[in-house]
Amino acid sequence: QVQLVESGGGLVQAGGSLRLSCAASGRTFSGYSMGWFRQAPEKEREFVAHISRIGVRTYYSDSMKGRFTISRDNAKNTVNLQMNNLKPEDTAVYYCAASGSNTYTGRSTKYDYWGQGTQVTVST
Repeated sequence: QVQLVESGGGLVQAGGSLRLSCAASGRTFSGYSMGWFRQAPEKEREFVAHISRIGVRTYYSDSMKGRFTISRDNAKNTVNLQMNNLKPEDTAVYYCAASGSNTYTGRSTKYDYWGQGTQVTVST
């Protein structure tokens, strides 16, 4: 079992920045690749970013490239999402997730553990 707890969400104006963190506990954190997803009201859950087990490889949804950066610190059992130049359409609940596979995937069904999410609201 892996427990994931997100933090860092909040209300920010368009153009601003937020840094989300996800703290993991339980099984060996470095044994999991990690992803961030988001879900806006009445929309399906959407892939945001993925990072491999030791952070060598990262992948992003096209709409987030250049604005969002995923990183991890295996010594602290954390994965972070730095979000810059936020837009109102980035408003959503953001979730971190852990996958036992080190292969990149943007499919939510390939992730084994999920946090409860943190709300990000971007105002105009």
